[in-house]
Amino acid sequence: MSLRPVSQPLHQQLRDLMLARIESGEWSPGTFLPSETRLAEEYGVAVGTLRKALLDMAAEGLVLRRQGKGTVVSSHDSDAVLFRFFNLRRADGTTFHPESRVLDRAFRAATPAEATALGLSVGAEVICITRVRDGDGVPLIYEEILLDAARFGSLLTLPDPLPNTLYQLYQTDFGASVYRALEHVTASAAEDGCARELGCTPGTPLLRVHRVAVDYNGAPLELRISYINTGAVHYHAEL
Repeated sequence: MSLRPVSQPLHQQLRDLMLARIESGEWSPGTFLPSETRLAEEYGVAVGTLRKALLDMAAEGLVLRRQGKGTVVSSHDSDAVLFRFFNLRRADGTTFHPESRVLDRAFRAATPAEATALGLSVGAEVICITRVRDGDGVPLIYEEILLDAARFGSLLTLPDPLPNTLYQLYQTDFGASVYRALEHVTASAAEDGCARELGCTPGTPLLRVHRVAVDYNGAPLELRISYINTGAVHYHAEL
């Protein structure tokens, strides 16, 4: 059967066909794709059409274009991918690498809202990771991370410390790649435990970010609730 798309526009069909190969694991994270010429021949399209599909995929963060080397499937250990999902900046607009400290890991039953966000049945078992993220040595973020225990259960027994970038861990150890994240941002007041970890007084205004990370198929992988002290940083988004 020909791999050539049969519908217009061709570059979008090519994007979908190549994404399917990433989803299937044929092209795993960190893998270099065949050359543009070879792929164009394989799909029976012009090199320019193939290149447009790859540029679209690069814009989505699915692949990285490396000058003189080719196109590689994105992995979550690169700065380019990290800063797609980490939206805090210093006051002067510069980026920084957050450092994480895990406070607790435990199994518990999902609340109705958590189950809905993760696509689980009410009361399903989840893993809850509570941690603090520091920036420039200052605690900035207090967060709870929730995962389906049926899929990520072994994460509870992994030795400390957990990797700073959990998305990389999901990808390498569980074959789960975060494709995009859906966020809701609201204001909140610091409660006692959160305030203590962030070094602020209870009631301090915080930014509350409710994030659901999804895979290539749009299936939820992770629910993350982050409470951010914006005294030294701001939330940055490009629309």
